[in-house]
Amino acid sequence: MDFKNAIELLELCKKHDLPISEVMRQREIIEGEKEADTVHDAMARVLEIMKNAAFTPIKEPVRSMGGLIGGEAKKIASRYHSGNGICGDLLEKSMIYAMATLETNASMGLIVASPTAGSAGIVPGLLLGLQEVHKFDDEQIIQALFNASAIGYLAMRNATVAGAVGGCQAEVGVASAMAASATVELLGGDPEQCLGAASTVLMNMLGLVCDPVGGLVEYPCQNRNAAGVANAIIAAEISLSGIHQLIPFDEMLNAMYIVGKRLPAELRETAQGGCAATPSACAACGSCA
Repeated sequence: MDFKNAIELLELCKKHDLPISEVMRQREIIEGEKEADTVHDAMARVLEIMKNAAFTPIKEPVRSMGGLIGGEAKKIASRYHSGNGICGDLLEKSMIYAMATLETNASMGLIVASPTAGSAGIVPGLLLGLQEVHKFDDEQIIQALFNASAIGYLAMRNATVAGAVGGCQAEVGVASAMAASATVELLGGDPEQCLGAASTVLMNMLGLVCDPVGGLVEYPCQNRNAAGVANAIIAAEISLSGIHQLIPFDEMLNAMYIVGKRLPAELRETAQGGCAATPSACAACGSCA
């Protein structure tokens, strides 16, 4: 059940009449030489950690180690619960959980890098939002995580998920692609639609730079996780509507990788350009680019 690219993944899905999530789950069992229960329990633990990371800061806000973020998720949650939110239930809940996860990470809490610490809020943010709004049970979310992991696996195998290599398009971009694909499968889409949504995300986030203020995974990372959730929802909706993408996922992934390698060093996690080099950012972290 192994696959090297999205084309081979689709071939396996068609040959065995399986969704992406099941192909990936069986790959983990076969290639990892593990029992099915062991693989399931490991992913169940992933979901447990995701929930704790997403829910705790809303009740008990905590300041980040660098002092740049802390309490933002609770503020948005308060606005949402007051009835003043403008984004709708799914996006509101998802962005709250995404931003909360980044607060957990920046305060040295336990998170799941999905695929990185700086983009760790997007997959759980959207899946937990979907769970609440659409009443999915934990088993359905666990299966969706296998779908997301297939997209992350392809990105790591054929491109990069590191901001230092490919910019934030490789971190938040890939995380959003993972979330979009999992969302499409959860809502009844087929494997081609899943990969179409993932391709759409990378297309929409192509060229996004990695410019953490002070070199810390705090700001603007937290805001970009919220934006990543929105991008994933848009891509999923486009795909589920039957809109076909001209550029397949493998090609879009390669394009993202090429663009990332061409970004100047200042825009690849060095904190020497972009947001990190602005006067206000330098003043906030006590340094100058």
